[in-house]
Amino acid sequence: MTENGVGPDLVTHNIILSAYKNGAQYSKALSYFGLMKGTGIRPDTTTLNIVIHCLVKLEKIEEAVKIFISMRDKRTESPPDVVTFTTIIHMYSSCGQIENCKAVFDTMLAEGLKPSLISYNVLLGAYASRGMSEEALSVFNEIKQKGFRPDVVSYTSLLCAYGRSRQPDKARDVYYSMKNNRLKPNLVCYNALIDAYGANGMLTEAVETLREMERDGIQPNVVSICTLLAASGRCGRKVDIDTILSASKSRGIELNTAAYNAAIGSFLYVGEYDKAVSLYKSMGTKRAKPDSVTFNVLISGCCKFGKYDEAIELFSAMIDLAVPISKEVYSSVISAYGQQGQLEILESVFADMKMAGCTPDVVTYTSILNAYIGAEKWEKAMALFDEMETINIQLDSIACSAIMRAFNKGGNPTNVLALAKQMRERKISFTDTVIYEMVSACSM
Repeated sequence: MTENGVGPDLVTHNIILSAYKNGAQYSKALSYFGLMKGTGIRPDTTTLNIVIHCLVKLEKIEEAVKIFISMRDKRTESPPDVVTFTTIIHMYSSCGQIENCKAVFDTMLAEGLKPSLISYNVLLGAYASRGMSEEALSVFNEIKQKGFRPDVVSYTSLLCAYGRSRQPDKARDVYYSMKNNRLKPNLVCYNALIDAYGANGMLTEAVETLREMERDGIQPNVVSICTLLAASGRCGRKVDIDTILSASKSRGIELNTAAYNAAIGSFLYVGEYDKAVSLYKSMGTKRAKPDSVTFNVLISGCCKFGKYDEAIELFSAMIDLAVPISKEVYSSVISAYGQQGQLEILESVFADMKMAGCTPDVVTYTSILNAYIGAEKWEKAMALFDEMETINIQLDSIACSAIMRAFNKGGNPTNVLALAKQMRERKISFTDTVIYEMVSACSM
């Protein structure tokens, strides 16, 4: 076009931007938009909608909001349309800012724009993601009141809302209502129903849904398997975990990292430590690679079963693989070193945790407190408590009982009663251990 003297116009630029967007090449789309601005051709609403979409996909939220605000300027030549508002609602939904979703939807109505079915579905999905079933049902009913026919996405979102709000019976009713309205459930819908059953410990119903899915000609995927594995663990069904893994293999479903994590977590939940470790080791021969969740589940499991050496070995493997270390992993490893009385290494890991920008929480501090108490380092325990107070760590009953024990053993029983007063003011419950330390303090 350029060589023949036919300069690309706005339509041409929008087509190219759209191609990049549809091809999920979001960074290239934004780069092209930068070049487009240099040509002097002014973007229109379609252009900016594509740019906002790409920014949202790249999680550049502030930039997306900035463009949205500029489009709402009364002097703009590119005012937002229904697509713009819908994209912004979806963005806030992805960020978990549900109140903003409703605010943007209401603004769209206030500006005289008529939401599309997609707009309603995005708002419905936002509520469903948080298990807000009453709000989701209200939007679903509004869809019908506005003359739209709810589609599979509408029904699936409502089903998901009931599943996540622990109402599996209502989720099932939505599923049958969808079929009665001559809509064919898709893979996402079946997975949502499996999850609704699985999250509520209804493993038999979840497995039957998987079979019904296959009878309807829809092949389960790795998400279906993940959901069933998690459900098996929650139900404490050792045999079913192996059965589900075998069923996955026979159907040619290759496990991804999330599926391995679900299976490992389920094995640990039912006490099958060796099987969990074996499955972890098999990941090295597969495409799925262990991630921070894998190590978090395994290291926590090792500590639960008193296998502290193994927990430390896994921590070393995690460092060698350059896997990001989470707060939970740091806390578990600190607990492991504490149980072995290796205070210097524990303190070193604690320092590394802070240096890495991973903020310790009450669980981390409680692990260190218990280590100091076990080693009879009363002064260090009390100094750690002062640090917790300085940075406003929210105490719980377990931490308070550990601190009280340190005070008593360190010869400061008056501080125990002072802490008990703080607990009462902060409405922290008094456990048997807390009361025992209080009685001990009084006797001193």
